[in-house]
Amino acid sequence: MSDADDDSWQVAGQRFQSRLIVGTGRYKDLDETAAAIEASGAEIVTVAVRRVNLSDPKAPMLQDYVSPKRYTYLPNTAGCHTAKDAVRTLRLAREAGGWNLVKLEVLGPAPFLYPDMPATFEAAEALIADGFQVMVYCADDPLAAKRLEDMGCVAIMPLGAPIGSGMGVVNPYMISAIKREAKVPVLVDAGIGTASDAALAMELGCDAVLLNSAIAHAKNPVRMARAMKAAVEAGRHAYLAGRMPRNYSADASSPMSGLIRR
Repeated sequence: MSDADDDSWQVAGQRFQSRLIVGTGRYKDLDETAAAIEASGAEIVTVAVRRVNLSDPKAPMLQDYVSPKRYTYLPNTAGCHTAKDAVRTLRLAREAGGWNLVKLEVLGPAPFLYPDMPATFEAAEALIADGFQVMVYCADDPLAAKRLEDMGCVAIMPLGAPIGSGMGVVNPYMISAIKREAKVPVLVDAGIGTASDAALAMELGCDAVLLNSAIAHAKNPVRMARAMKAAVEAGRHAYLAGRMPRNYSADASSPMSGLIRR
């Protein structure tokens, strides 16, 4: 592949070809998890440290199905509702597996589970001071996103819609605004429901898309994983190609001059 053909992206000094990041939870079993991740073409997988067995050899272990030698594990703080819990969870993850690149999320209460931004700022500050490379889940707020970048987060991950909702990218204007201002990678995280949602996120210029439920909750997860892979690639190509301008009047695709007239 020539440099001109290389459309890889980079986060925290690591380079990846796939712009789709997928989760490892919510599948019916680990066999389905492995098959769906394989079909997605993802190189990074998120791991909910508090919910996935990574250390008990007496029970099925994720590593036996999704090899950390093949995939980059991205420990996350799914299920954490305070800064203290999030920081403790990732410190334990680093002790267990040596992981330094992590995904931080601190959720507010049900039913919306919206990012708790004051707690997110608190946790991010502590983790960065502790030497972590923090990819951070956040509100679709350009001011919050810029503050997190300025603090030292290595990637900004605004939600497309509430986590697990499948509503897609409900505020594309703000996602686009965050991307325009950011100097670190921007990934849409949460809310993706189907392939067209993932394509839209990429058409907005995002560097990658992170999703889990959209694949795991599909009637056929492996097939949906293939769809998401294709959608992310198509959306990226469309962004790089540059879409035609929107027009409020018709413009015939065939020339009107030189027509045969009676």
